Amino acid sequence: MSDSMTATTIMIAGDAGDQVEAYLARPEAPEKRGGVVVIHHLPGFDRGTKEITRRFAEMGYDAICVNLYYRDAPGAAPDDAAATARAMGGIPDARLIGDVAGAAAHLRSLTSSNGRVGVIGYCSGGRQSVLAACHLDLDACVDCYGAFVTGTPPEGFPLQVSNLVDQLPHLRAPLLGLFGEEDAYPSPEAVAETGQILTAAGKDFELRSYPDAGHAFFSTDRIAYRPAAALDGWERIQAFYGKHLSTASGI
Repeated sequence: MSDSMTATTIMIAGDAGDQVEAYLARPEAPEKRGGVVVIHHLPGFDRGTKEITRRFAEMGYDAICVNLYYRDAPGAAPDDAAATARAMGGIPDARLIGDVAGAAAHLRSLTSSNGRVGVIGYCSGGRQSVLAACHLDLDACVDCYGAFVTGTPPEGFPLQVSNLVDQLPHLRAPLLGLFGEEDAYPSPEAVAETGQILTAAGKDFELRSYPDAGHAFFSTDRIAYRPAAALDGWERIQAFYGKHLSTASGI
């Protein structure tokens, strides 16, 4: 398969049919393939998130990331858009679900699609990835250190967010969760609670925690970056998506 790809900013139909900005990266290859919806972290629709989106295209998937802040701060720089979103209490859960549904529909509409779509999110996007997989027909879900899947936000937390304890039993897709044992949100106790709920519900999941990592260990531009954990995490993501999103010929 060629390692060439195309990447471009497009407009798609999101929640309630709203036209929203999205970044689409696609390999230049004839094979039918799965798709990946990337949910950006709280800092927003930034360079790092677009690099991750392109990485999935390099792996052989059609990948798309919706700018979740587009309605509230169209055309704004990522930092400014994120500040606007924080001031408004974050992205409403219902709108997030609608935007991911729109992104998944766009991927499935592509002539290259094999019909399978996974979702992945980082930080706040990790929780949102699980949220989406509890409500939408997706084929795989990856949560990278998403806070408040379980657990309770601390007093004064700037976002209007609640946990997903009552929704986890309705998870519709296999889940891979990647966490740092030195993280406070989510804490190891919160991760363990997630595992207990999913076990009781009979769900297909794997949760991996890294002993020398905290929050944002995938972020190469932060001091939180932990190469060993990130490299192992990427290998697990590739294997997980290879199992759940690939056609019989493999990706």
